[in-house]
Amino acid sequence: MDITDAEAVEAAFKAPWPSTNSPAEPEPHISVFHTAAIIRFYERHPSLVPNSAKVNVLGTQNVIHSARSIGATTLIFTSSGSVAIRRSRLWLWPWEKEPQYFVQVINDDDNIIPKRHEDFFSNYAVTKFQAECAVREADRTRSGQGVLRTGCIRPGNGVFGPGGDMLCEAYLVRKSNPTWISTIVQSFIYVENCALAHLCYEQRLIELSQGSSNPDIGGQAFNVADPGSPPTYGDVYLAIEMLTDGETHFPSLSPTTMLLLAHLIELYYLSRHFLLSAGYAIAKMMPPINGDLVNLQPSLFAISVVHLIFDDSRARLPPEKGGLGYEGAWTTLEALHKTVDEHKNTSSRSEGRSKVAGVSFGSRLVRAQGGVKRVDKKVTEGLGIDPVQVLN
Repeated sequence: MDITDAEAVEAAFKAPWPSTNSPAEPEPHISVFHTAAIIRFYERHPSLVPNSAKVNVLGTQNVIHSARSIGATTLIFTSSGSVAIRRSRLWLWPWEKEPQYFVQVINDDDNIIPKRHEDFFSNYAVTKFQAECAVREADRTRSGQGVLRTGCIRPGNGVFGPGGDMLCEAYLVRKSNPTWISTIVQSFIYVENCALAHLCYEQRLIELSQGSSNPDIGGQAFNVADPGSPPTYGDVYLAIEMLTDGETHFPSLSPTTMLLLAHLIELYYLSRHFLLSAGYAIAKMMPPINGDLVNLQPSLFAISVVHLIFDDSRARLPPEKGGLGYEGAWTTLEALHKTVDEHKNTSSRSEGRSKVAGVSFGSRLVRAQGGVKRVDKKVTEGLGIDPVQVLN
């Protein structure tokens, strides 16, 4: 159903459950795992926030309301570790060696969350944090005849696994994956490890509702990542290339050139948006950026060309010390082996979602560069307005 439609969500939650217990038995706990989101990580301009907020914020509020309406006792929300990533200025002066936030060690401390919109890496992170706040504020609120306990899981940057992810299996679907981040170190999390973390949090909250003496961790957020040292993207690329016998490959490109192109694509993307909003007829002549090329905007660089280490030490603490008792079962490299193996057997399931992830282009890159220049010229000549002035 449409998660932004409050009535549809309510109807879905109130659909009758099959009877599995006798009338003498108490009603079982009802847990809600809210994982739905729209991942428009490529947008960062404040005017585009509604594109993400409708699903990520309004949809989450609808889920919270409907969970209460049926007397749910536990609500676990899939937030994102990216809510704490700080946007960095990537264009450097000649005397500068690296961006200010080139290395970020991200823990559960809410004080490291950006305070201003322009400090978040994209609108996706902005709206995921807004949704997280709504879930955390709903902890200990009335739910039916009982109380709702809530919590948030912040997966380390990049949930991957078979079935159609936007990261590692997307590499397998595209096969040719231009890259400029081989030396970047980042934490990954395999989907089974991520699911386990959700189940651990659910169990801790149920235990608290049953009178456990463990510290109350309701209404909190926990980072989670794969066990072991975080790999470089080059490590991931090498593993995938070996496991696919070279069928999946990763040609290298210049990060500076790609960042410049990303700004041009964003310029076109925003120009079209503002011209359409203003009602200019020429905007209808500007084709939308389709496929995965729309991902190639500066926000992609804000999350991919910086070293991101996610500290999940608090989630790994035992329950009696205020942790989730989370222990990931698969290292990133072990999980890559599972992902490749399962992709070979069930690749059709992953085609749809993975094809729109990441960036894959060949001759389209040249056509895109020429298209941006032609549209820029057409707008300037037709309206007498430079697109940059429109953005300002």
